[in-house]
Amino acid sequence: MATTIYNSQIIHLFDNTELEIIPLKIKYLREFMQTFQEIKKTKNDNEAIEVLVECVRICMKQYYPLISKNIKDVEDNIDMPTIYKILDTAAGIKINKKIEEPIKEQAIDSGQTWETLDLAKLESEVFLLGIWKDYQELETSLSMPEIMATLEISRELDYTEKKFMAAIQGVDLDKESNKDKGQKEWEDMKARVFSKGKTNDSNDVLALQGVNAQKAGFGIGLGLEYEDLTK
Repeated sequence: MATTIYNSQIIHLFDNTELEIIPLKIKYLREFMQTFQEIKKTKNDNEAIEVLVECVRICMKQYYPLISKNIKDVEDNIDMPTIYKILDTAAGIKINKKIEEPIKEQAIDSGQTWETLDLAKLESEVFLLGIWKDYQELETSLSMPEIMATLEISRELDYTEKKFMAAIQGVDLDKESNKDKGQKEWEDMKARVFSKGKTNDSNDVLALQGVNAQKAGFGIGLGLEYEDLTK
């Protein structure tokens, strides 16, 4: 049974400062992804690494603002293996130096995308919970895994309340509504998020990542690997 919304890890800077790395809050993830898109324009691994180091500098605004002013601060405090760890936990970008595929291609293949996700709609639904005074506070407070988990439980509680009120009046809401269809649409949307746009089907193995994998008890990154045959 899942007990966490997301994975975290501890890293150490050159001076042994210990930092806990968790998924980026939406505020920083927006800036991160705008910079990350520049990797598509790079011509070699050196240029790709420069973009990734800049992405980590943006991450430091959340994790350790003291070294977030410029790239040199990052380079003076973090080695490349640790940079790859940060990218993985912060935004799901996986780089493996042991394989021959260029860093640029690895990053693009694993990086997140908003192209199939209506983030504004998701944020609006969460905002209606009335916990945050404005959207800036919401984006500073929540990461994407937290938004998805919050929405899921909110929708479940809302439906349970409606089902209870309907039952009092002798109505079986499960039979009278399109719950199954709506639930499938919700699961498929989560599949797009957790597979980073690689599938729209919640039954696809690519959807079994992150919190989905934890709930299932296994998944990509949790004992189940897969080979992308589309390449």
